[in-house]
Amino acid sequence: MRNQNIKDAWVYHDETKHSPESVRRNVHFLDWANRPLLFKIYPDLEPIPLPRDTPQTGVAALSSVASSGIPAKEAKPDLEDLTKLLFFSAGVTRRRGEFLFRAAACTGALYEIELYLACADLPGLAAGLYHFNSGDLSLRRLREGDFRGVVASASGHDDVIEHAPAIIVSTGVYWRNAWKYQARTYRHFGWDNGTLTANELAMAAALGLPAKLVCGFVDDEINRLLDLDTKREVALTLLAIGRTETQAPDPLPIPPLGLDTIPYSESQVDYPAMRALHEASSLAGPEEAAAWREAAASIKPAAAPVTIGEFIPIEPLSDADMPTDTIEEVILRRGSARRFTGDPITFSELSTILDRSTRGIPADFGSLNELYLIVNAVDGLLQGVYFYNSRERRLDILRFGDFRVRAAYLALEQQLAGDAAVAIFFLADLERSLSALGNRAYRAAQLEAGIIGGKVYLSSYAMRLGATGLTFYDDEVVSFFSPHAEGKSAIFLTAVGHPAKRSLT
Repeated sequence: MRNQNIKDAWVYHDETKHSPESVRRNVHFLDWANRPLLFKIYPDLEPIPLPRDTPQTGVAALSSVASSGIPAKEAKPDLEDLTKLLFFSAGVTRRRGEFLFRAAACTGALYEIELYLACADLPGLAAGLYHFNSGDLSLRRLREGDFRGVVASASGHDDVIEHAPAIIVSTGVYWRNAWKYQARTYRHFGWDNGTLTANELAMAAALGLPAKLVCGFVDDEINRLLDLDTKREVALTLLAIGRTETQAPDPLPIPPLGLDTIPYSESQVDYPAMRALHEASSLAGPEEAAAWREAAASIKPAAAPVTIGEFIPIEPLSDADMPTDTIEEVILRRGSARRFTGDPITFSELSTILDRSTRGIPADFGSLNELYLIVNAVDGLLQGVYFYNSRERRLDILRFGDFRVRAAYLALEQQLAGDAAVAIFFLADLERSLSALGNRAYRAAQLEAGIIGGKVYLSSYAMRLGATGLTFYDDEVVSFFSPHAEGKSAIFLTAVGHPAKRSLT
C-alpha cells in the first residue's frame, strides 16, 4: 500500500514550495506559441446539445453556499438539472474578445479540470458515460449503458455512490496547467477542482438534490472507465448527485475506447514529480478505498491552539439584511479581482463570508484546514492577525498592527493581498493528516481549501465584493502566523475586498 508511505507527499510538498530564492532561481518562461488548448475535444463524437435557456432556481446564493448538504431523499435529476450543475460549475459564462470566462475561478485561467458523467436512465438522457464540453455546452457519449456499477465497485461500494442516479467525475489535465505553473500544478488540481466543486455543491443545494463528494476510490478503475492516458490526465473526485432506492447495477465490461482527441499543444513538458505523487496517493483496490473512507470520515478537527488574549465573536448579517441575489446571478457575474481599492469592508460582511463558507462540506473526509487572517481594512475590527475558530464562530486575536506590506510579501510579493480588506490563509497540520490517511490526505487538504475558497468567492460576490486566489511563500506564511501555526503547512490563500475599476453591477 504505497499510500501509507507518506515520505512521497512530503517530498513533493517540499520540492514545490515557493520561497524568495526558488522564485528568483526559476527561469521558466511562457511559450505562448505552445499555449495549450483549453478544451478537451473528441473530434469524431457527435455532440448532444444541452438546453441553453433553463429557469433559475430562485435560491439566494448565500443560502445555497452555506448548505452542508441536502438530507438523503429520493431525488433524480433530469437533463435541465444536470445542465445547471455542469454549466454553473464549468461552463463558459461570457466572452471578452478571445477570452472566455468560466463559472468557477481557476489558476491562470487555464481550466485544467474536465468533467465526465456516469448516469442511469434519466428524464431527457439515456444511461451512459459522457464527457462535458463547456465550449459548446454539450455532452458526448463515450460509452452506452449504465456504468454506475463500475464506479460503485471502485468506491468500495460506498452507499451514496451505490444509490446515486448520476455521478460527476472530475479529472485533471497535467499539461494544461503545468504549461505555466510547472510541477506545482498538482496543488492546483485541488484548488481548481475545489472552486469548481463549491459551485457544484451550491447548485445541487439550490436544486434540492442530495450531493456528496467522494475522494476514496480505486484510481485505476475510474481512469480505465474514462479511458484516460494517465501520463496526461487523471481522475480526482467523484460527486454523487441525487438518490434512488435501487442500487447501481453490476459492473459492465469496460473495453478500451481508443478515441481520438485533439492535442492540447504541439509539444508538452513532463513534470514527473506530479505523476509520482498521484501514483503514491492512489488506492489499489475496493477494500483499500473503503478503509480509507472509514478512516477519513472519522478524522476530527484538531483542538485549536490556546490563544493568549481576547477573541471576538463574528456577527453575520441577519436573515432580513442578507443579499437575495440568486446563486445563478452571482456565478454569472463572478470574476477574479485583479486590483483592490484598499477600502474597508464591514465586520458584518467579513463575518457573513466566514460563517457561510465554513459550515461544512458533504464529503467522505473530515476537516483538515484552518483559517488565519491578516485584516487590513475591516470597519469595526482593528488591523492585525487573527485565527478563525470555526467551531466557536469567533476570531481569536493573535496580534494587532498594520501588516499590509507583509501580506503582499507573503502572497509572492503581489500587491493584491496588501490592498485587500482581508487576506485569508488556509493552513493544515499535514503531519497529523498524512499519518492518519496516507498520501491521499494531501489531495484532500488541497481540495478542501479550494472548496472553502470557492465558497469565499461566491459569498464575496453575493455581497458585491471581490475575491481572488493567490499563491504564497510557503514557509514564510507559517513563520508569520507562528507560534500559533507552528508545525502546520500553508495550503491556499484567498484575498477579499472592494475590486478596483471593474463594475460588479
